[in-house]
Amino acid sequence: MDKALLTFSTELSSALKTDNPIVALESTVIGHGLPRPQNLETARRLEAIVSQAGSLPATIAILDGQLCVGLSDEQVGFIAESAEIKKVSIRDLPIAVSQQWNGATTVASTSWIAHRSGIKVFATGGIGGVHRGSLPDISGDLPALASIPIVVVCSGAKIVLDLPATREWLETYGITVLGYQCDELPAFYSRTSGLPVDARVDSPAEIAEIFLAQQALGIERALLVTVPVPEEFEVPAGELERTLAAALQAAEGVSGRELTPFLLSSMSQASAGATLNANIALLENNARVAAAIAMALAK
Repeated sequence: MDKALLTFSTELSSALKTDNPIVALESTVIGHGLPRPQNLETARRLEAIVSQAGSLPATIAILDGQLCVGLSDEQVGFIAESAEIKKVSIRDLPIAVSQQWNGATTVASTSWIAHRSGIKVFATGGIGGVHRGSLPDISGDLPALASIPIVVVCSGAKIVLDLPATREWLETYGITVLGYQCDELPAFYSRTSGLPVDARVDSPAEIAEIFLAQQALGIERALLVTVPVPEEFEVPAGELERTLAAALQAAEGVSGRELTPFLLSSMSQASAGATLNANIALLENNARVAAAIAMALAK
């Protein structure tokens, strides 16, 4: 890769040279995932949480065709407030660079850029997965997880997806799934799904040891660390089913990369903000856990 396409903040550039703990953060949640003004407030809070935990936050985005790793507060504000920010996955990167886009990076493209920057840990909310319905519709996040060796901290796949099919895909493609202080895969707004994890881990040190073993083995896969939403923000299963059913009905005719944001927005409105509050809470919690993992890997 041409390193000239990567732009680092001064602080981040120094940290990478000394192998200091760093946590990558995606920008799609800022540009497309959360409503205003919560998107900007949350983006700033995530960076503050990572910093307070002793790691360096590295929010990633595309600005004027440059792959920017570690944004200034002004740049974060631009991603949050501009209506012209494109959603950029790995397939879009060549176009984004050649046409000098301003874009927010998904789980897939954030993982790709973070790994090529030398960052080992990435915190997000929920990964993409296998969509509901008869037509095979698989998020680009999944192939990225199957090919990029980075620790990805999340709360499972987004609840609007086909969770059993997504779990099966992860197993088929050899992606190790860990449950952080839990025995089953979290389901985004819900702490449980009835789906298994490959192993339970109870400390960041355990996760660091597993990732180092994975690297020693030469396994080119992400290590997926799944963290339940904090209990006080969990949305009750009955309410979740009702709001999801209503959102799916309202989404008739919506497809592709617009579907998941539409469903999440519809669910937030139908639940009087309960799912939005859960989303923000799990993002913050995941950032905290990721920072601790980065610290453990740096020791």
